[in-house]
Amino acid sequence: MARIPESKLPVASPGHTIGLLVIIAAWAWLGVLGLARRRAHGGPPLVIAYSVAAIMEWLILAYVLWGVRRHGGSLRDLIGGAWARGKDFWHDVLIAAGFWIASLVCLGVIELVLHVTGPAEAIRLLAPHGAVEVLFWILLSSTAGFCEETIFRGYLQRQFITMSGSAPIGIVLSAEVFAGPHLYQGGKRAVLIGVFGAMFGILAYVRRSLRPGMMAHAWQDSILGLLIRFLPK
Repeated sequence: MARIPESKLPVASPGHTIGLLVIIAAWAWLGVLGLARRRAHGGPPLVIAYSVAAIMEWLILAYVLWGVRRHGGSLRDLIGGAWARGKDFWHDVLIAAGFWIASLVCLGVIELVLHVTGPAEAIRLLAPHGAVEVLFWILLSSTAGFCEETIFRGYLQRQFITMSGSAPIGIVLSAEVFAGPHLYQGGKRAVLIGVFGAMFGILAYVRRSLRPGMMAHAWQDSILGLLIRFLPK
């Protein structure tokens, strides 16, 4: 199984990382404004909203890869290589499934502690309706699984670990930044998502691969939207 190279060198320049943090802050701000607009005026059709969100994530990933390649790295380095054999794929599927189930249990406990009840209004407003919207939702969820894991765990987490010299600090910092673009769901849910991000960070650090996390992330987002679609109450 290929592993992310253990290098003491950063994956990109500090200036590039600062630029990415500014972009993510803008991403979070646009999410809050977009939800306010949808709440007040309905907003654009969901298919367009999903498409714009997906394009934005790919553009941010392109910025990440630009900085990584200028530093001599590659997308493959960030992800942790490629599957060498078919059974490696199924091994990652099993790890992703186990992680997903365990993380849902942990998040359920945290929801009780924080008194978070029911899906956020933001999720209900953005949940798909109809076959076409469901298809675009699944495509957006798959995009989020791939792009966000690469951005936050493949790039930022490794960068923060290198800069701080501490894996726990790097994992926590990247998880906090990960919560930013989800602030539109409310403060408590952003905290919950930050904890979820830390779980993904631990998985990526232990496995030296983003692949199981990408799978679990895509499943979580896809299933959440579909549950709200088909079980609205």
